[in-house]
Amino acid sequence: MYSNIKTCVLHGLNGNIVEVETDLSKGLPVFNIVGLPDTSIKESKERVRTAIKNSGYEFPLNRITINLAPANLKKEGSQMDLAIAIGILKSSDIVKNDNLNEIAFIGELSLDGKINPIDGALPMIISMREAGIRKCIVPFKNREECSVIKDIEVIPVKTLREVVDYLNGVLSIEPYVSSGHHLYENKNEYDIDFSDIKGQKSLKRALEVAAAGSHNILIIGPPGAGKTMAARRLPTILPKLTFDEAIEITKIYSVAGLLNTNSLIEERPFRSPHHTASQVSLIGGGKIPKPGEVSLAHNGVLFLDELPEFPKSVLEVLRQPLEDGMVTISRANGTITYPAKFMLVASMNPCPCGYYGNPYHQCTCSQSSIERYLGKISQPLLDRIDIHIEVQPVDYNDLASKDEEEKSALIRERVNKAREIQLKRFKGGNIYSNSQMSNRDIKKYCKLTKEAEKILNMSYNKYKFSARTYNRILKVSRTIADLDGEELIQERHILEAIRYRTLDRYWR
Repeated sequence: MYSNIKTCVLHGLNGNIVEVETDLSKGLPVFNIVGLPDTSIKESKERVRTAIKNSGYEFPLNRITINLAPANLKKEGSQMDLAIAIGILKSSDIVKNDNLNEIAFIGELSLDGKINPIDGALPMIISMREAGIRKCIVPFKNREECSVIKDIEVIPVKTLREVVDYLNGVLSIEPYVSSGHHLYENKNEYDIDFSDIKGQKSLKRALEVAAAGSHNILIIGPPGAGKTMAARRLPTILPKLTFDEAIEITKIYSVAGLLNTNSLIEERPFRSPHHTASQVSLIGGGKIPKPGEVSLAHNGVLFLDELPEFPKSVLEVLRQPLEDGMVTISRANGTITYPAKFMLVASMNPCPCGYYGNPYHQCTCSQSSIERYLGKISQPLLDRIDIHIEVQPVDYNDLASKDEEEKSALIRERVNKAREIQLKRFKGGNIYSNSQMSNRDIKKYCKLTKEAEKILNMSYNKYKFSARTYNRILKVSRTIADLDGEELIQERHILEAIRYRTLDRYWR
């Protein structure tokens, strides 16, 4: 007897449809799986055999051959257990349904016949929908994650027996409808707010500009100046996630096995790896390449606290994703590309002791130790950071003041208005913020007044900016003009953007 069951395997964030062909023939009892299966799929023979018996069905004593087509594609993951079991039960005539070509099956089997949740269910569902499949049987605990996608029926099941009864018409299971479609009727609420930050107006302004244009920012200042506090409040002023952005983020977290709620992610990610993080943990990798911190921060914020404490080799791997918005991981098993469009927010002390330039504490560092400390951040990496902002210790009067600071909601309103201008400007393209503009876009959209152009020319020659820094200044000034609602970049806009690059003098 022959059967053909559809399932899915992942390659990065993209799924490939796999046909599980099962043939039962006469001969000595043998159970073979061919078609480039990995170890977890080879081990599924014992899980499937025991799950079928413990579910109350007779395991066939035949020569069982299972081919995973296409045979030249490497298959990984335990999500194929359910499809293999259904293939055997269909070939044994225990499953009577003859319309299985329109259904896909994903799920890992326990020895007692229960169906366990799997990683990467959402990207599999999206890939199967794109392949024309309109119904999928999934583990019960993956139902929320899978059902946020329309145009495909998601049938959640808990056991192998439930699946067989459903296919045979004995049991009726309604397609699960997710509450995730109403996601954007809800309001994001945070326990922290920008009004918690006393003083530091220049820092707040720099973060507002960074949020409005999705620019990378480096905060430099002494210990206790509020660098980390301000950075952790940045998500409270970022624009709300669109549905498509939420889908992209949820796919990445699903593949990484970090989707704790099994539903659509509602808030922009904020990732803050420790400075002992390795290159692989930052970029991603492993035998089966998994997303790293740069991909987990996609459409959100990657915060690197105490930037010079990171090994220089680790910081240098950020160059490519900062420039391209994606990261490509090459291994012997293949090459996988993950998206990595994130805001880099970094903080650091001005010297090893932290008090260089502090009016209240004396710096104890030698000039050579300061140079070594700052030298850990290379000029190419610094060029990719749009905004550099120096902060001083908080003044006592600001700290003790009873005046209420501006709340995140008000700042977010201004940020949203600036982002709306950008979305309208770049409509029809693959650009969502000023920071993503190409050189061609900069020429088209960054129009300066004569006074602004004269100031930029003088600053370029005085500070010996690189070509990349020149483009970053134009992008930031475009964002500042958007916050002011101006079509042309004015003199004050370019001056503020140049102020955010003065640190280049110390590294050159």
